[in-house]
Amino acid sequence: MKRIVLVAGILAFAGSCQTAPERLPLPPIPEDAKTLPYDQVVLRARLQASAANEAFFVNQWSDLEDAARGLEQAAHFLGKASDVPAKHKDTLASSADELAKQATELREAAKNKDVKLTNQVLQRINLKVRELHPD
Repeated sequence: MKRIVLVAGILAFAGSCQTAPERLPLPPIPEDAKTLPYDQVVLRARLQASAANEAFFVNQWSDLEDAARGLEQAAHFLGKASDVPAKHKDTLASSADELAKQATELREAAKNKDVKLTNQVLQRINLKVRELHPD
């Protein structure tokens, strides 16, 4: 009886020792897309910013560059998003320009593998994306 309990305990423990599933990259938005809903674009920017943070943490510089390109694309579509909340309508163009500028700066920092600058830019991007939250 003790052996059965021991084996069951080991199997239960072994089953809980799994790594998190690998995150799949977001497919790029087709360039022929006219507009996307604001909340969808902000969600995409948040996911790209999270992917950039994860890539930076493990020194995956090429993945970080890809995430920065995704942020640049999200910023492009943010400027022409539909269903923009009233509190963001007046500042949407400047917010989209600022996010695009920061994403370009992130891509260049990643290309140069500049840890300090990359960290600073990621902080600014995360704050900007947080400010864009629809609620």
